[in-house]
Amino acid sequence: RPDSTKDPKSYAAHMKQCASWQAQGVTILPRTLRYPRNWPSVKAEEKGIDVKMALDIVTMAIDDSYDIGVVVSGDTDLRPAIEYVLNSSRLSNRIEVAAWRSSSYRSRLSLPGVRIWCHWLDRSIYDRLADSTDYAR
Repeated sequence: RPDSTKDPKSYAAHMKQCASWQAQGVTILPRTLRYPRNWPSVKAEEKGIDVKMALDIVTMAIDDSYDIGVVVSGDTDLRPAIEYVLNSSRLSNRIEVAAWRSSSYRSRLSLPGVRIWCHWLDRSIYDRLADSTDYAR
């Protein structure tokens, strides 16, 4: 999420996008962008997203907030969280992954020796789900 004081235009567009998605039933868990000292010549960047996702995978499994969690990321930093959920004898949650399949790219998050179901996504799925709204207008 852009900072409202540093980048009010992007912040306003982001808030419009969040409101639109929430109206469609999406739960937004925002993280504020980190602004380096030499911003705006250096772009603001996302920080802590992989840690937040890993925590959600584990804590939501412990809280029994999902039966099947679908991780839509190729970030290998998420492997320990997925391993914890799959290897815990106290948890009955399943983990699956989703990944893009194209003629030039086919990679997915996996664990050695563990079968994890993969939902392969292609361009037709992307086109059906893409949000082309210009929220900056």
